[in-house]
Amino acid sequence: MTSPLTPDQIHQFRQDGFLVFRKLAPAADCDAMLEVVRAHLKNEVAPVEYEAEVGYAGAPGSLDAPGGRTVRRLRSAYQRDACFRAWAEDARIVGWLRQLLAEPVCLTLAHHNCVMTKHPDFGTATGWHRDIRYWSFARNDLIAVWLALGTESEANGALHVIPGSHRLQVGRRQLDDLDFLRPDVSENQALFAQGRVLELQQGDVVFFHSGLFHAAGRNATGQVKHSVVFAYRGQSNQPVEGSRSAAAGDVFLG
Repeated sequence: MTSPLTPDQIHQFRQDGFLVFRKLAPAADCDAMLEVVRAHLKNEVAPVEYEAEVGYAGAPGSLDAPGGRTVRRLRSAYQRDACFRAWAEDARIVGWLRQLLAEPVCLTLAHHNCVMTKHPDFGTATGWHRDIRYWSFARNDLIAVWLALGTESEANGALHVIPGSHRLQVGRRQLDDLDFLRPDVSENQALFAQGRVLELQQGDVVFFHSGLFHAAGRNATGQVKHSVVFAYRGQSNQPVEGSRSAAAGDVFLG
């Protein structure tokens, strides 16, 4: 039996917008996923997203430019291999999500559902953003589950979060055209100062709210960083009809 979240953990998630679980995934499971990831990266098994396609600052200008075919993420992780499906449907995860969302849980296949990679040299930084900026659901109340397949540190581009930022009202002037927090706005500087890095080891897991501002730096080490990320919604929080969020479907997990 899986132990339920404690009232303190639920309160912490409500207040901070994230929870960290240490060594939740066994090393053997992480290694099995890594084996698949490395093979799929080597062979560029579709669907993939390349750094040149993202358009972030410092990214290669085209697929044909140096580093242009650096894989940023392997899409459709759930459909890639049984090891990812088993992790996405893990009873502990589903049970805790059911507590936090207060209803039955669905895995959305349209968003995240991927292996995020951060390569040395050509892996770009990601500015401060909320995932809900490009998701379309009835409510901004989804949860991403991020699994570290290896060490994640400041040096290799670990997640940064601004605790409690999922509860903030942010003005339009604070955001750029892509809904990233603008670095030239004074209110944002105060927010950036509250950011903290989430140092993770293999098997550590982060639950974070779709409205939480988060970011990630570049990878200054010589090793690729790998993370598995899935997103979940409550059964009643339906995607907007005709949107990208509705296009790929869901998996009902109960």
